[in-house]
Amino acid sequence: MKKITLVLGFLISFGAQAQQKVPVNWKLGPFIRPTNVNPIISPDSTNKFFDPIKQKQIDWESNDTFNPAATLKDGKIYVLYRAEDKSGKGIGQRTSRIGLAESKNGTAMVRAKSPVLFPKNDNQKEFEWAGGCEDPRVAVTANGTYVMMYTQWNNKVPRLAVATSKDLKTWKKHGPAFRYAYNGKFFNLPTKSASILTSVINNKLTITKIKGKYWMYWGEANVYGATSTDLINWSPVVNTSGALKVLFSPRKGYFDSQLTECGPPAVLTAKGIVLMYNGKNLPGKDGDERYTANAYCAGQALFSAQDPEVLLSRLDQPFLIPSEPFEKSGQYPAGTVFIEGLVYFKQKWFLYYGCADSRVAVAIFDPRGSK
Repeated sequence: MKKITLVLGFLISFGAQAQQKVPVNWKLGPFIRPTNVNPIISPDSTNKFFDPIKQKQIDWESNDTFNPAATLKDGKIYVLYRAEDKSGKGIGQRTSRIGLAESKNGTAMVRAKSPVLFPKNDNQKEFEWAGGCEDPRVAVTANGTYVMMYTQWNNKVPRLAVATSKDLKTWKKHGPAFRYAYNGKFFNLPTKSASILTSVINNKLTITKIKGKYWMYWGEANVYGATSTDLINWSPVVNTSGALKVLFSPRKGYFDSQLTECGPPAVLTAKGIVLMYNGKNLPGKDGDERYTANAYCAGQALFSAQDPEVLLSRLDQPFLIPSEPFEKSGQYPAGTVFIEGLVYFKQKWFLYYGCADSRVAVAIFDPRGSK
């Protein structure tokens, strides 16, 4: 009976995909690095703030600045990036806080002196100390509420969490996104990396609903889905057995053979839902030997606009790979272009990404120039 159920499930899924013709030229891009600009944000040991937990001044962005979110406000691009201090050694062993930078043109950045989201003596301390607040993705509603999905890291369990703001400077923490879904079934499951569905409305990427609900893709090892009615409490999509429904997974022999980690907010286009993601490459024959072992490259996948669970297509080769020296040096020398921020600004697409877990850079796609 179990085998019959599995086969039937596969046929239903395959049938749903087969009924929809995959459109041509659905991907966004090409994304080009502007000359003499990158990296746009690098570590700064001169900026200090008073840490409310340690009760002393901290050089909060002295070690690394990377993995940025991005959004629009008042005609400017704002980048919210992960910054690490020097409190530990090795990836994930220092405290992370979220910094803020603004730009009139998308490349020249003016940075705030203090972080805007960080661990403190609040009701989220047990989830955020001492690892901190990591890897934000930010999207905005039509009424101007900014929603940040980020990782709370207490050096035990990473949890996907939600914070909201009206000005990008003062944030209200709402806690773990899956805390109450299914009576807390997924509360203690390691969760990361959420891409809320958006569309271009009035020349601005704006959070949008599908089938009457908010939707997001999320996950690190695989890509999953989740829905919400309020953008704060989220319910993961599950299969008939109650387990998380996998929407797509790593592929042996490809650039995304080890991980498929969701990137910036997904975009509903005329051809379907485009999800950009970060693929990690396995060493050896199980990976793609054209790319460095353990490198992170950027991919794109297309989902159905009628059913966001149905995968229609997926790039076999990455559209952005580590190639610049600052993308292959730092605390992750295998190479990383880790995409998390996407903005539609002055009829161009600005893609912000982390470089080798140490710096922030940007690549730009001008649809007018690609025709």
